[in-house]
Amino acid sequence: MDLREISDRLETADVVTRYTRAIDTGEWDLLDAVFTPDATIDYTESGGIAGEYAAVKPWLAEVLPAFFLRRLHMLGQVESVVDGDTASVTAYFHNPMAMADGAGGEKVVELGGVYHHEMVRTAEGWRSRRLHEQITWKRGL
Repeated sequence: MDLREISDRLETADVVTRYTRAIDTGEWDLLDAVFTPDATIDYTESGGIAGEYAAVKPWLAEVLPAFFLRRLHMLGQVESVVDGDTASVTAYFHNPMAMADGAGGEKVVELGGVYHHEMVRTAEGWRSRRLHEQITWKRGL
């Protein structure tokens, strides 16, 4: 493994971390440093939408805070398979979230699965041009 491959693997893993931090903190503009402007995102397995980044970003900003009071991703294995200026990045996740229980309190719901990113090297660094969120399990929903 040469230095460029090591660097590419670290940089693509950082894109995944940046994505989860943006989602968890509600820093929606941070997603601009995750996705290409023409990226496609598919959240249908978790009950969300699929579409172009320009439509999904405002949807996230509206829907996630309305349903989930707090969000916290934990990432596990991250595999980056780099081929020149493209990379397939797979990251395991566990995502507990607090939401209203309908009786004045809160409950925790959890999603577990795998993020599948197709990334491309850009002038600004690595960016995701496609995200598919694969849900493996759910609890509390």
